[in-house]
Amino acid sequence: MPRMIPGWLLQRAGQNVTVEPFIGEGPFGSEYGEQTVIRALVEHKRRLVRDAEGSEVISETTLRMQLTETCPAGSRVTLPDGRTSTVLTSAPIDGGKLPVPSHLQVTLQ
Repeated sequence: MPRMIPGWLLQRAGQNVTVEPFIGEGPFGSEYGEQTVIRALVEHKRRLVRDAEGSEVISETTLRMQLTETCPAGSRVTLPDGRTSTVLTSAPIDGGKLPVPSHLQVTLQ
């Protein structure tokens, strides 16, 4: 099993975010799954990323959470300060044999 983000780190430095996973497009627009509160490391830093279609877009926030969480592109995320954002990319980061934890990295608009 890969090394995960230590629980103590998420408890001390993490914040609760609410995720509504993107299910797909319905007759009235985007459809989302049930809201889930997830503990994540939140980094507010502007960076240039490529979205799911390959277009260059600006990400304002990056989340790092356990690999076991689900947060696909297009999902709606409510941050601790109450702002709501959309997931641009979601990618598992494998620490492999390095002394770093494997995690799910999520970039938000």
